[in-house]
Amino acid sequence: MKVKIYFHVLAAIIAQAASAQSTTTLIGARAAGLGYATSVTEDEWSLFNNVGGLARVDQLNVSFAYEARPALIGANRMAASISAPSKVGTLAVGIFRFGDDVYSEHLVSFGVGNQIGNTSLGAKLNYTQYRVESFGNTTAVSFDFGGITRITSQLSIGAYITNLTESKLVGSDGERIPTKLVLGIGFRTSDKIFVATELEKDLDYQTIWKTGLEYSIYKKVFFRTGFNLNPNAAYFGLGAQKKNLKFDYAIRFNQLTGAAHQVSATYLIPSKIKK
Repeated sequence: MKVKIYFHVLAAIIAQAASAQSTTTLIGARAAGLGYATSVTEDEWSLFNNVGGLARVDQLNVSFAYEARPALIGANRMAASISAPSKVGTLAVGIFRFGDDVYSEHLVSFGVGNQIGNTSLGAKLNYTQYRVESFGNTTAVSFDFGGITRITSQLSIGAYITNLTESKLVGSDGERIPTKLVLGIGFRTSDKIFVATELEKDLDYQTIWKTGLEYSIYKKVFFRTGFNLNPNAAYFGLGAQKKNLKFDYAIRFNQLTGAAHQVSATYLIPSKIKK
């Protein structure tokens, strides 16, 4: 057991150095394929990325994602969400989990997005629980806010902030969960090519530069690639849509943590509710 705990602690330290925090709640294989340059993406995974993108989700859906990191035992991630358009905007609820029985993080999020002119705005409330074996649990409640503006049909700008309230862990000596500021630009150069680039600043770490590209190979079949600088990582992904089912796969390469494989699926449920 001591060896197992030591390995998990070591893995957590490595993951923190590579991801600028213990883990990231950005998820969805499309997002991963784009190098998590998600400040201007508007899809079913916006609840966990830029919540402002929820406003343009116009069909009831359920989504699931799972990420495996073979080189880091106990560092897998998974998430599920439901998004639904309503008279007050698009509503969403989601759950996220990282870790195993030794160390884990759990997140429950409630989000809402609405559109004002060419701008989509969103907000979400998060309840986060951290658990360490033999040390018990600690929790925090935080608030995120984001928005995306379509300048033209080809150009968009997006921004969001996590933990706007700078919430602290219950029972800790002032330790707070991460606060991040993200600003990005998206270009749709043609019907086939979408490019996004952004800067992410965690208040406690250096700025990360993220860039991603999505290319429509044939109708609803997509190839994606992206990169991050500081820390460095490379991403590749594929996606396809068949009627009401979307399926995506992505792989990340990082020198410290090795490869990470992620799959996600979304089912679009026919709904009579339209915004």
